[in-house]
Amino acid sequence: MDEIDRLSEFLQRLTPLSRSCLLSELERLELCGIDMPGSTSIQAKLRAEFRKDGSTQARATNPSRYFFAPLELLLIDGAPEHENAGRISRNTLTPIWEWICRDLLPTMARDYIKAINDQVSANNPKEVLKTASTFQTKVVKVLENTFASAESTELARGKLAQYTASPTAFDDVRKMQQVLRAGDALPKFNEKLPEKITKFDDGQVAQIAAQLDAFKKAQPDALPFALTLVARRLKTSWELVRLATKGAASKSVADIAATPYACAVHMALDRLDDKRLALRIALRHNRVLIARDLLADIYDTEYALKVRIDGIETCEWGVRLQQLMDAIAALVAAEVSRFPANVGHILGSRRLRSHDTLGGKLSYLAWKGRDAVQDGAAAFRKLIGQT
Repeated sequence: MDEIDRLSEFLQRLTPLSRSCLLSELERLELCGIDMPGSTSIQAKLRAEFRKDGSTQARATNPSRYFFAPLELLLIDGAPEHENAGRISRNTLTPIWEWICRDLLPTMARDYIKAINDQVSANNPKEVLKTASTFQTKVVKVLENTFASAESTELARGKLAQYTASPTAFDDVRKMQQVLRAGDALPKFNEKLPEKITKFDDGQVAQIAAQLDAFKKAQPDALPFALTLVARRLKTSWELVRLATKGAASKSVADIAATPYACAVHMALDRLDDKRLALRIALRHNRVLIARDLLADIYDTEYALKVRIDGIETCEWGVRLQQLMDAIAALVAAEVSRFPANVGHILGSRRLRSHDTLGGKLSYLAWKGRDAVQDGAAAFRKLIGQT
């Protein structure tokens, strides 16, 4: 028996759910830059079984798809291994579902799967949604009991670790619980948002902030997910930071960190990390034009954060930003070094850093000048008020 036959025999011994989980895990490791010998042929075999449409990301089967439906707008493709506030990795859904079915609620999960399949066969969409909603409520209640003690929490974490080595999977379980517990609050908030926010100016920021304020009062734990829904409407992801900077008394780190939406800065850094991962994959597959566009976005985000947050270099946000930019610089340097020194590389072009041009430097000075005027005016008004 040759290696391919042995591999096929091994895979067939696994349940369909286990094979799907294996595919998600291999894809996650690949996206994290971990090369597994023989992974390519295994992934090809499993994709032929589970990805009839040729997609390269996990897609849930019917019963789990209906269960995870409330998460859909919050899912991110790829395998971010950072906190990723307000979003859930699509690749963790398969191991989470297997954990629910085998460990958390095995009997109820079997009943749910049968009921969903029966309702789908009967073409009864209302009953499908009702059945999914009922099971979601049961899962939320069980998770609340599970997380009630440190012992049961660690036991659950250990069980989930049997299905994936992702360090963020258990955090995604908690996020799932928060989203499901919020019920229809997130969909209703989403419906009230503009279809597209092409210009996130002061007026638009104030309008969105008012909507977020109302949402936060009713669903404080779900605020990061509401911010994610806002970010989906923005032209560029870093603009989410304006919710924090516009609401702050000044551009200082302390004042911005004190606003209700300071987490938007963390979320902007999460998205910058996503772009770092995407850049690495683009370079690995020699997709230079995609890498160029990603790098331009990365530089724009770095510039936006530095120009809008005074003293960012000395705080936690700045430390993480510098670590990300150092990692990105290493990727670019490794790519550029593949070519002779006398051959220009598109990723080494100064044009990608538009803020390094004369116009960009003038814009930076204009921003800083405006901040100084605003801070001075605020101090003057405070002084007048005290007299």
